Amino acid sequence: MSALVAKKYLTVSAFMLFSLILLGVVFVVTYDTAVSANSEVTYPSWLVLSYIAGLSMIALPCTLPLVFIVVPLSVGKGARQGLVIALLFGVGLTCTITFYGLGIGVLGGATGLDDISTYMFLVAGIAAFVFGLSQTHLINLHIPSYSGSPKFIQKRGNYAKALFMGLLLGNAGVGCPNPLFYWLLIYVASTGSAEIGSSLGLVHGLGRAIPLILLSVLAIIGINATKTITTNRLKIESVSGWMLIVIGSFLIINGLPGGHQWYEDTIIHIMWNNLVSVMGIPPEFQMERHTHDSPVIIPPSLIPGILAIMILSPVGWYYMKRARS
Repeated sequence: MSALVAKKYLTVSAFMLFSLILLGVVFVVTYDTAVSANSEVTYPSWLVLSYIAGLSMIALPCTLPLVFIVVPLSVGKGARQGLVIALLFGVGLTCTITFYGLGIGVLGGATGLDDISTYMFLVAGIAAFVFGLSQTHLINLHIPSYSGSPKFIQKRGNYAKALFMGLLLGNAGVGCPNPLFYWLLIYVASTGSAEIGSSLGLVHGLGRAIPLILLSVLAIIGINATKTITTNRLKIESVSGWMLIVIGSFLIINGLPGGHQWYEDTIIHIMWNNLVSVMGIPPEFQMERHTHDSPVIIPPSLIPGILAIMILSPVGWYYMKRARS
């Protein structure tokens, strides 16, 4: 295969991958369904949501570093071999996420949806909040990170190494505080279905893998996007950190006894449903009210104050630390 033909082939591949990302975003916004408003979310819509959740992972700091692993793996080995290596890495990553979806679907039938959602909101909120404090450099959080592949992987050939690396690093984003991802997990757990869990995990894994493969393909044809990512990495971490603090605070509130009931009466919940109606977004994305089995322990009047303290305390802490330095 000549260099010119190889570059044309890779350019077409990059275009197809980019088109798939674009179509995924457009599809979730314009998809029209016959399901009436406030009814249960249909399975096809959850497929789209899982795909979009996977795509959004590339902007989070627990998945973004994978770019600096898969790109060096695929660059400098020829066009065809580099593309196969990038694809095998994506296959390994997707398989790992699929297994997680399968496990959550099977285990989800062991308890009720209300219990599952409460615990997952609380765990996700704490993870997002603490991770946000770390990203804004308010605390030093030593998170286990990639420090080299195990010896049994290093001894493999390029193709096997890429596949095993994908399988291993597919675990990197499982604990990532992405609200869309936890929303997806709550739905999978509520179904108690291995088939639904594995299929949504597969689609979500593809969403995670495609941006990584696209960046690898662009690097192979001489367009190194990692330089831009490296230059703006501190800005990305800072912005994502503050977003995680705000999102984490809301998730923690939803995980507290009585917090979700309070949230359903807030203007945010009402405005979201109105936005869904006005923007023509599929009505199954409306968040309907539902009954809760858990008792209300925290008075609703105290929850706004708790939320304000959780959001404003890091802001004050940040400026105090900045003034001292």
